[in-house]
Amino acid sequence: MKISLTVNGRKKEFDIDPMKRLLDVIRDDFGLTGTKESCGEGECGACSVLMDGKPVTSCIVNAVHADGKTIETSEYLAELPLGKLLVDCFDETNAVQCGFCFPGFLVAAYYYLHNDGEPNLEKIKFALSGNICRCTGYIKIFEAVMVACQRKKAGEL
Repeated sequence: MKISLTVNGRKKEFDIDPMKRLLDVIRDDFGLTGTKESCGEGECGACSVLMDGKPVTSCIVNAVHADGKTIETSEYLAELPLGKLLVDCFDETNAVQCGFCFPGFLVAAYYYLHNDGEPNLEKIKFALSGNICRCTGYIKIFEAVMVACQRKKAGEL
């Protein structure tokens, strides 16, 4: 089956197995290894990307369902001003342990800051609830996003 995808601004056309996952296209065909596979069931968020601006778990999306869509990965988002702010806040609060879950948290946090960004702990917890970190107690992660929200609100972008 022929599909066309735009990933991080790069458009490609493929002849593809209809069952190939979006995660595998991102990693294998685009060489973007920041998107991680952990659970393979859409439960942990490590493989999260933005598809047409909305977060999806790429391990459970068949690539054919992304035909014609725009995909943004953590590598791309981390280079945008809002993404750089988040990376800095995660770094400053020591929120990253092993780093495996970080790309998914970055995607979820980016989506939250871009679409709401209110420095509200309950909203932040809900926004990140699709992501699992096996190393931390989440406190530092929530703190990092809270700091980013406060800085965005203060106009530090």
